[in-house]
Amino acid sequence: MSLNKQNDVITISDKAAERVKYLIQKGDNKVIGLRIGIKSSGCSGFKYSVEYANEAKSFEEKITSKGVTLFIDPAAVMFLVGSQMDWNESKFSSGFDFKNPNEIARCGCGESFSVSS
Repeated sequence: MSLNKQNDVITISDKAAERVKYLIQKGDNKVIGLRIGIKSSGCSGFKYSVEYANEAKSFEEKITSKGVTLFIDPAAVMFLVGSQMDWNESKFSSGFDFKNPNEIARCGCGESFSVSS
């Protein structure tokens, strides 16, 4: 699946793609991409999770774009549709940032989010 299509679950910015490439290079030789998901956490309900993927799991969305592969946890798809993954660095912090049109609220620290049900 290509990220240039309108029906993709998530798109990735150029900066995020470069960071994913860097992380994959720093991972062990079994890493084939990054897995994106969500977990119950924080005061708003959910938190994004990003981890190394050593294999594709059943029913995952596989997205290949800008030279990187992302695997989307099937349980997270409905919460991530239309999102964009970016990479931000500042003097005091760095990390992946998700612009998610499904979010209705974020906690004050920005760690967790909620979606409409």
